[in-house]
Amino acid sequence: MSYAQTALDQLEKGQLDAFKKQYALALRHDDDDTLFSLAEELYSLGFLNQSRRIYEKLLKKYPDEDELRTNLADIAIDEDKNDEALDYLNQVKPGSEAYVQALMVAADLYQTQELFEVSEQKLLTARKLAPDEPVITFALAELYFTMREFRKAIPLYLELITAGTTTLSRVNLVERLGVAYANAGRFEQAIGYLKQIHPGDMTADVKFETAFTYLQLKDRLAAIHLFEELKDSDPNYTSLYPYLGQALEAENRLPEALTALQEGLGVDQYNEKLWLQAAHVATKLDDEDLAEKYLKQGHDLDADDLSAVIQLSNLYVKQERWDENVALIQPYVKDEGADPQLYWNLAVTAQHQENYAQARQAYDAAAPFFMDQPDFLKPAIYFYREEGASDQVKTLLQAYVKLVPDDVEMAALWDSYREV
Repeated sequence: MSYAQTALDQLEKGQLDAFKKQYALALRHDDDDTLFSLAEELYSLGFLNQSRRIYEKLLKKYPDEDELRTNLADIAIDEDKNDEALDYLNQVKPGSEAYVQALMVAADLYQTQELFEVSEQKLLTARKLAPDEPVITFALAELYFTMREFRKAIPLYLELITAGTTTLSRVNLVERLGVAYANAGRFEQAIGYLKQIHPGDMTADVKFETAFTYLQLKDRLAAIHLFEELKDSDPNYTSLYPYLGQALEAENRLPEALTALQEGLGVDQYNEKLWLQAAHVATKLDDEDLAEKYLKQGHDLDADDLSAVIQLSNLYVKQERWDENVALIQPYVKDEGADPQLYWNLAVTAQHQENYAQARQAYDAAAPFFMDQPDFLKPAIYFYREEGASDQVKTLLQAYVKLVPDDVEMAALWDSYREV
């Protein structure tokens, strides 16, 4: 038995002192092939210093063996010695048998530095030199997947699967392809692959993607089942709650939707979107007090989120809480470019407060955005009529009667203005 094998046996038994002695004897007495194999084993076990020492010893003896340089570069990357890794890789020239491997290692290095375009170029060069090497195809697919360039990743995963490779580097390629299709918005293709994954083999991320895909395909029952499974196994997977709530709401299971969103808020109380979604469901359940509470929570978390302001303003208008509505929306309508719905709400509020000048300004600002909304046009027509603004009345009336031609009262009013 070689000293190298004895060293590995001692290491397996946890006898580190004995390993160190046998390792030293291996360096002095074992042949070069045995040492190379020992370095590979030690690297796989995480003994980087010992592995590097062997490779450095062999490189001095065989300076033309570029595979040793790529292996040393791998170790340097693992030790966050990127400059040292690049020094080794730059010594490997295009004519070398190890050049493709050097390109792969360099691509990995640049990817860890988030220099994705440089990494891509390295892999494309390697793929051109070795077009039939599945590891290169896989590495390029994984790079695109990381970059969220799913449309580029899909044909590469398909190429591997078609060739009979379904698992590589412990990655399930069928799973990867399904998730890539889902993220590319190709849900029919996605579900075809995701359904092939045994439920017991699904990670939390894949279960989420599968449930999300079912939701996009309007198979809400399947989506709800998977989202609830994910919730039971990993309640801290916060991304699931908005979609579970959405699916339950679409099925008109409103109390369950509200419960799901409340559970989500229990683990993600700083998600203002979740507060607003819960408020929306509470409103549909006619629980306006709860809706107001949730809207205020969302607004407190992000005062710049106009969706919270608009929903809360809509509630105040519905409840005729004019003073509170003005206090809420006034800061958001001071500058030009405010959301048109806020101008509409301010117009209604100011009109009820008999602040007609402010109401006029707000109606003027809102009108261009709601010329296709009869609910806006009709009260605005009456307001402008009271104000004696004939031109505005004519413009809004003309739009209204096109939208609601069977409104006899408005049609008669339009005839009277048209004749003038």
